[in-house]
Amino acid sequence: MELVAGCYEQVLLGFATQPGQSWTIVPDFTHHAHSASLSAVAVNNRYVVTGSRDESIQIYDMKKKIEHGALLQHNGTITCLEFYGTAHLLSGAEDGLICIWNTKRWECLKSMKAHKGQVTSLSIHPSGKLALSVGTDKTLRTWNLVEGRLAFIKNLKQNVHIIKWSPDGERYVTVVTNKVDIYRLDTASIAGTITTEKRISSLRFITDSILAIAGDDEIIRFYSCDSQKCLCEFKAHENRIKDIYTFEREGQHLIVTASSDGYIKMWNLDLDKIKNVPSLLCEVNTKARLTCLAVWLDRASEMKENSDKAATSSQAKEDEKSSIVRKNKACWTDTSDKTAKKKRKIIPEKKKLEAPLQKKKRKQNSSA
Repeated sequence: MELVAGCYEQVLLGFATQPGQSWTIVPDFTHHAHSASLSAVAVNNRYVVTGSRDESIQIYDMKKKIEHGALLQHNGTITCLEFYGTAHLLSGAEDGLICIWNTKRWECLKSMKAHKGQVTSLSIHPSGKLALSVGTDKTLRTWNLVEGRLAFIKNLKQNVHIIKWSPDGERYVTVVTNKVDIYRLDTASIAGTITTEKRISSLRFITDSILAIAGDDEIIRFYSCDSQKCLCEFKAHENRIKDIYTFEREGQHLIVTASSDGYIKMWNLDLDKIKNVPSLLCEVNTKARLTCLAVWLDRASEMKENSDKAATSSQAKEDEKSSIVRKNKACWTDTSDKTAKKKRKIIPEKKKLEAPLQKKKRKQNSSA
């Protein structure tokens, strides 16, 4: 298990985490990933990808611990990255584009002008058949990923900066400043609204009906999507929380938080005692100004992500879905987009990720 975090200092940080009776977290690597601050990070079973204000997407092969290359399709800050399964990645940026990438060959299968303004957030339905995106043009757009086209445009009163599907795909949420609207898929109408005191910076589904919400303060709050009531709140950090990541491991619901105070913390949540404060498993002071966070899980260790379990539950299911996609001529496998092919640039690199203690070891060896 590897905690990966981006920061304003243009560095991707990696921390190896070992579960047990006493969880341990140790620095594993630091990599000067970009020429500007990191703005987004996403993981699948093999790769970590990062987006930045330098307009590039960097790829890291976590199995080999090397830098794999760079994707240079966008002209603007990368604002959102999301994998679907083991074969596809969606990226959104300030240029208004959403790009669909094949992660086997790292080809841009489709480049779509998604919004008149910036793309602020996107989310793929667990089925992989559709995606939602929001932008600074005050619209919510539904994308048909089977046919690779825009399906529906919903005009909004305000700009939404976060959108997220629930794990079962039965509902989705949108965030405007400090307000969360909960939509049901079957009715496409708002089923409830959650309002917080501070602006919301990050939001994750813990289960199909429980949300973890962090804002511009030190508090994590758990809300019920059904009742819109706060189930629990606790002080997680000494400064505002920048990002949350949730996943499930051997029946445990784990929450990882990153804060402006430089700390990354991992918490264990007991769903049977949801009103109790989660127990702190481990923490590390990165001494960096953190911006984004993810957890890379090795599938061989039988771990699964709670936030994306429907998409990556097993390779067998992925193969089955791929065959369905091919049968329906989905845009996932459509390489006929000449514009995307023409503009696509991939810079291969095989540079090893540097261990943070490597320099100290060299000095010790030379003195010996």
